[in-house]
Amino acid sequence: MTASDAVSAPIDTSRPHPARVYDWWLGGKDNYPVDEELARRILAADSTAVRGARANRRFMHRAVRTVAEAGVRQFLDIGTGIPTEPNLHQVAQRIAPEARVVYADNDPIVLRHAEALLRGTDEGATDYVHADVRDPDRILRLAAASLDLSRPVALSLVALTHYLDDAADGDDVYGLLKRYVDALAPGSHLILSQVTADLNPEAVEKAAALFARGGTPFFPRPLAAFARFFDGLELLGPGVIPVTGWRPEPEDVAAQAEGIVPVYAGVARKP
Repeated sequence: MTASDAVSAPIDTSRPHPARVYDWWLGGKDNYPVDEELARRILAADSTAVRGARANRRFMHRAVRTVAEAGVRQFLDIGTGIPTEPNLHQVAQRIAPEARVVYADNDPIVLRHAEALLRGTDEGATDYVHADVRDPDRILRLAAASLDLSRPVALSLVALTHYLDDAADGDDVYGLLKRYVDALAPGSHLILSQVTADLNPEAVEKAAALFARGGTPFFPRPLAAFARFFDGLELLGPGVIPVTGWRPEPEDVAAQAEGIVPVYAGVARKP
C-alpha cells in the first residue's frame, strides 16, 4: 500500500457501508450521514446493535489473546473495519511483541486509516491489504509477503460472515471459508463471530431487512449453520456459544446483565 493509493481511493457516500455503520455504533467519527441514518434505524429496530458491536470487539480481544498465548505468532484479520484501539495487532503484540499481523478490508476509509493499523512493535510486523474477502487468492498472495503461510496463522473474520450468502452461484460463504482454511498450515486457528436470529428473531429480522434496503444483503444464521463453519476443525472450549459467554472476563459478565446479544462466536484449531 502506498500513500497515493490512500489518496486516490474513491469513497462512495451515496450508500452505507457496514464498516462505517459499525463505526457509528462504536462511537467512532469515520462515518457519513448515510451510515448514521442506517445505524440509527437499525438500532431503533434492534436495541442490541450497539451492545453487539461492543461485545464483538471484546470477543476479538479475548480470542486473539487466547490464540497468542497458545503460541500463534501470525494473524490475518479480514474485514478489519475502521481502526478502534486496541486493534488486533496491539492485543497480539502485547502477548508476543514479535507477532506479525496482516489486515484486509475493502472500504476506502479503512485504507485511508491504514497508517494507524501499521503502528506495531519494532520486533513484529503489521501490514494492510486493500482487498475483498471474496478474493482469497489476492488476499492470501499479498498476505504471504508478510506472513509465512507454511506456519500457523490465526484467521479472524469477526462480524463478517453475516454479510455473505451461501449460494453456490453467489458468495458461497462455506466454500470461501474452506479456501482460506485449506491454505493455512496445521496449527492455524479460525476466529469467527456471526449475527443470529436464534436469540432475538423479530428484531434481527427487522435489522436484516433494513440492511438489505440500504444495499447491504444480510444473512443471520442459526446455530447449526454457524457451527458448520468449523467443520473439520477442533473447537476450543467452550465451543460455539453466544459471544458474551465465550471465555468471559468481568466486563463481559457485567454486560450479560444488560440483555441479549444475538451473536454467536467460536474459535477452532486446524489439526
